[in-house]
Amino acid sequence: MPEMPEVQGLVDFLGERAVGRSITRTSVGAIAALKTFDPPITALQDATITRAARYGKFIDLVLGDDLHLVFHLAKAGWLRWYDLLPTTLIRPGKSSIALRVALDDDSGFDLTEAGTKKSLAVYVVRDPQDVPGIARLGPDPLDEAFTRDAFAALLAGRRTQIKGLLRDQSLIAGIGNAYSDEILHAAKMSPYAPATNLDDTAIDQLYDAMQATLREAVVEASGKPPADLKDAKRRGMQVHARRGQVCPVCGDEIRSVFFADRSLEYCPTCQTGGKVLADRRLSRLLK
Repeated sequence: MPEMPEVQGLVDFLGERAVGRSITRTSVGAIAALKTFDPPITALQDATITRAARYGKFIDLVLGDDLHLVFHLAKAGWLRWYDLLPTTLIRPGKSSIALRVALDDDSGFDLTEAGTKKSLAVYVVRDPQDVPGIARLGPDPLDEAFTRDAFAALLAGRRTQIKGLLRDQSLIAGIGNAYSDEILHAAKMSPYAPATNLDDTAIDQLYDAMQATLREAVVEASGKPPADLKDAKRRGMQVHARRGQVCPVCGDEIRSVFFADRSLEYCPTCQTGGKVLADRRLSRLLK
């Protein structure tokens, strides 16, 4: 799933390439992806893109004074940019294209989604807060107001395991499965550590790791076209999706814990005192 750094990379790219251009045509390829009906998607016709913004993992293309094209790429979605947009006809339900947007210089982009489980979402709204997922977002971790003390206050009294807390969009916006693995590895912290048990030193380490990991990833994504962002993300990972490989910090083997629809990766030596975590479905540690 694209997370905050890659989404910011897409926003920066669209800010350079799409802002100032007018939309000449939109073609919906997946009816279920369009979550709103008022304003209709036809309201985008001839509207000029004035700004690109990010809310957590949502991208917002601002059109004029009171129109927003908002989309969330979900687990398997992506944005494919064309300097010269194809003229082929999109047949709803017959391709991976959920939405095509044509611009007035013949460029444009497709929102695509692989696989059979479709969850990419597109909204046309007058206010981004009209999108339910945006309205319930927590603070952005790179916002200046999200200080170490604000983070500590968010953790206080929460018995949630820290991995789940970092991924909870209503608490912190933009961090998903991959970057929560990376942050916890950098902080040398078990993904199962209860948030409420963290002392001041652990909170400092986790906050610093979160800031450094995300800022470095945003810098890495900056200036890259959409086609290069996924590979850049993979290259930057220390533990996520690297099961069986060597930890670059200590040389131990990177391990996984599997869930129904995802996995987490961690280093036993760096994060769990050498203990290998059992499959989460067993709810215990291997002895």
